[in-house]
Amino acid sequence: MTAIAVSYHLDEHLPGLDIVLHPDQVVTAELPSGGAWDRLATLYTAVARAVSAAATDGTRPVVLCGDCCTALGIVAGLQATGRSVGIVWFDAHGDVQTPETTTSGYLGGMPLRLLAGYQPDLIAAKLGLRPVPEDQILLVGARDLDPPEMSYLATSAIRQTDVTASADADLPDLPLYVHVDLDVLDPPEVAGLRYPAPGGPTAAQLAECLGSILATGRVAAIAFACTWHASQIQAAPVRQLIEGVINR
Repeated sequence: MTAIAVSYHLDEHLPGLDIVLHPDQVVTAELPSGGAWDRLATLYTAVARAVSAAATDGTRPVVLCGDCCTALGIVAGLQATGRSVGIVWFDAHGDVQTPETTTSGYLGGMPLRLLAGYQPDLIAAKLGLRPVPEDQILLVGARDLDPPEMSYLATSAIRQTDVTASADADLPDLPLYVHVDLDVLDPPEVAGLRYPAPGGPTAAQLAECLGSILATGRVAAIAFACTWHASQIQAAPVRQLIEGVINR
């Protein structure tokens, strides 16, 4: 295991963000002036290099980051090693908005749609990121979906399941990138979430599910998106969850 910290919320550097585990490597980048996607492309190119190097050395990258868009760099890094990956995406939200459908403009609501190949010119092409086929994506725990997301998912090949059922779900039949936005948990389980969504699983249920997926031996990388306000998190319960999962 190589723990890689990316202490950013999108292009905002948050050096005080508690990313729970002591990392082996911290990724930072000098971001250019200009648009958000160009700035993120610079950051995620550095993420991709770190992930690719760790995966090439034969260790499993464990990435701790402040938002879900970091997954773009992680998957690009895995693909740079010559492998294709499927995605198991734990999140209370769909993350399948587009620049055309979003009402908030929040880029963190788009990464799964971009990973599936939407508008590669936005950022994927800059990272050398190939689209992940929709039928190789499993969305787990999503319960706070906007109407455009529901419409897209209703016709998409992306499959959905609950956390408590995902251990029995058919996983993508490729090496796996497992993405865990910690807001998939029920809000009382973790303090200070940016976008809490009631009705989620307990930490114990999430840990059991992740343990089952890791036990397949097919997880190429795992990321934990620490999507909380830095000043409000009480990290001990989350640290226990993550350590318990990755040390199995």
